[in-house]
Amino acid sequence: MKAIFLVFFWASAISATAFASTPGEVEIGGYLREATLHGFSGDTKKFSDFKGKPLIINVWASWCGPCRAEMGSLERLARRYGGKQFNVIGISTDDDGDAAVAFIKQSKTTFVNYLDSKVFLENMLGASMLPLTVLVDANGRVLEKVRGAHEWDSPEFVEAIGKTFHIKLPR
Repeated sequence: MKAIFLVFFWASAISATAFASTPGEVEIGGYLREATLHGFSGDTKKFSDFKGKPLIINVWASWCGPCRAEMGSLERLARRYGGKQFNVIGISTDDDGDAAVAFIKQSKTTFVNYLDSKVFLENMLGASMLPLTVLVDANGRVLEKVRGAHEWDSPEFVEAIGKTFHIKLPR
């Protein structure tokens, strides 16, 4: 188990440095800048609205096969822990918001998702490839960036999330 945890963070560290930065990217250790998040039903939030509790941000697109593959595990993670120990949100980079909404409905995703068709959030978070999952502490500091599709609700990843956020997650 410990070896898997180390591999998870070793792969995260490599992925964070192996890809070119995006314009305006907030690096690991930096703080998210304030940004308006545009919901699919017309609602808006700001990153500051999520302060006070750790945040998992998944950047995805409906046309991205790996994004589609990991969405179920993110949904299970959000249902189990979301809103209690941390929040989970998604940011779609689709140009076509209707395609993103169709995928959200088809996949029965219930955690909140926002649309970033202008690539502002994509660039700020460093999504040079999809999917990208960003772990942010309760104060808005970026702790980890994990590229690629993963089983986010697996025991190994739940343990790694807990260690990253310095919280005990019940099994």
